Amino acid sequence: MNEDDDGGEGFKREMRDLEEMLSKLNPMAEEFVPPSLAPVVVGGHPRLVVAPPHAAAAAAAAAAAGHFGYNANGFVIQQLVNSGVPTENSFRRKKNGYTNGKRRVNSRTSMAQREDVIRRTVYVSDIDHQVTEEQLAALFISCGQVVDCRVCGDPNSVLRFAFVEFTDEEGARNALSLSGTMLGYYPVRVLPSKTAIAPVNPTFLPRSEDEREMCARTIYCTNIDKKVTQADVKLFFESICGEVHRLRLLGDYHHSTRIAFVEFVMAESAIAALNCSGAVLGSLPIRVSPSKTPVRPRAPRQSMH
Repeated sequence: MNEDDDGGEGFKREMRDLEEMLSKLNPMAEEFVPPSLAPVVVGGHPRLVVAPPHAAAAAAAAAAAGHFGYNANGFVIQQLVNSGVPTENSFRRKKNGYTNGKRRVNSRTSMAQREDVIRRTVYVSDIDHQVTEEQLAALFISCGQVVDCRVCGDPNSVLRFAFVEFTDEEGARNALSLSGTMLGYYPVRVLPSKTAIAPVNPTFLPRSEDEREMCARTIYCTNIDKKVTQADVKLFFESICGEVHRLRLLGDYHHSTRIAFVEFVMAESAIAALNCSGAVLGSLPIRVSPSKTPVRPRAPRQSMH
């Protein structure tokens, strides 16, 4: 009986000691700071800012390579307090695989979702250039509910191809039976799709009947040579298709080609422009497809007073 009492008291004493020890720990001490939160010096004052998990390793590598705060490309690396060398705990956290495991789960989830979308999508080829996305979607309305329909220009053919996504796999299976159906002047071919339709940012989609009408007059042009100017694009389409009302040429340093949204005065001009897929502009063959988004006029800049 006494031994049980002593054992119980000893256990309680150990628990009290453990609680007291834990209560004295500083949760913001270096060993408790997640790798994504790294203290940096800004204007001579240490601050805690969110930094990429690899920032500490990058800083250490740069210092070892003698770049003194710059990486090999000449970009400034934020210097971490206490030399920025990863602590033993940061390595331990990486070894336990928690973050990597979470990333793997997210990756598997997104992959499964993508595969589900692909199973609900069909690939349609040999589409007459006069056929609109609305007409194509109407063809498949008897198969199931259509979620999205994307017609694309084929640079190697006067005919076009499309992707049609349904709400379920049954709709996609039913759609396969429509292969060989005449649409316009040509029989379309319908096959299971190997890819999903890339989603459009909903903020760019038409918000009114006027903007939907603008979309009918607008084409999306890709694979534009970077040497080609906005004036060149306008002249190209006006000389072949008709008067251009508004044009937006876009590009950046990360891509070797540019894209353009071209809004015509007449919807017939936009339909004619779809035949320009494969035409060489500059030194590259362009790809033309109907635009899902209108070319909104830029907001006027406010003058500085």
